[in-house]
Amino acid sequence: MVAVHDRVSWATSQGRTQGRVVERKTEDFTFDGQLFTASADDPAFIVESEKTGARAAHKGSALRVLKK
Repeated sequence: MVAVHDRVSWATSQGRTQGRVVERKTEDFTFDGQLFTASADDPAFIVESEKTGARAAHKGSALRVLKK
């Protein structure tokens, strides 16, 4: 299960990248001009790249929690 502050990895067009979960969303929201659906049963997460500091939104199923 993904939680805020977890270190995670996710797929990008350049390959996998790593970062931290900064926010958990449980209601539909708009991020960077794109509509995302989210609920308590199927949350979405805002992640921040370790390399660039850029933020992105992903479903939990797209994220892999990394060992501490």
